[in-house]
Amino acid sequence: MIDAPTPASASRPGPGASGPLRRAAAIFLPVAVLATMMCGLIYAEVQQDQRSGANDPQFQMAEDAAARLNAGAETASVVESARAVDVATSLAPFTIVFDRGHAVLATDATLDGGQPAPPAGVLDSARPSSPNAVTWQPRDGVRIAAVVVAWSGGTVLVGRSLRRVEQQESSAELIAGAAWLATVAALAVASVAAAWLWPGEQGP
Repeated sequence: MIDAPTPASASRPGPGASGPLRRAAAIFLPVAVLATMMCGLIYAEVQQDQRSGANDPQFQMAEDAAARLNAGAETASVVESARAVDVATSLAPFTIVFDRGHAVLATDATLDGGQPAPPAGVLDSARPSSPNAVTWQPRDGVRIAAVVVAWSGGTVLVGRSLRRVEQQESSAELIAGAAWLATVAALAVASVAAAWLWPGEQGP
């Protein structure tokens, strides 16, 4: 006895198994993209807020120092002469007063036994009504949030280490990454559940 040939349609899997998976993917992908964008925007906002806040004390200190110098104060009077700030290790703010030729007139900052100074362009970019805020890296491993303000005899730079700010940024990055992973995992589970609970097509 010869068996009857099996219809081609009987050998192909029906749509029942793959249908929910396709629906789950259709639900998951758009919301996963949206969740990724939201986590990225939140992290970027937090990072920008932390970085811009790192300049706030320097703006006040540099502008106050420039005002005192313009009023006739001695250059040494606007720096903390009682202590030296090692910019490689200390989180304390420091002040450097320059003349028009970029020579150091007074400073409480030290680095590797010398007096650190930024590139001339950093000083030249400061205007009386427009301070120059930059991230200055005097050497590898040392990053400074610096603000330069012009005065009648040159410029004043006030800076402080970004070490603590960068540690906070790293923590925020880890938190944002963990939140993203948890959100995507929850969305994946919810998408699969919603796909399986989706009402099936009704017959005629």
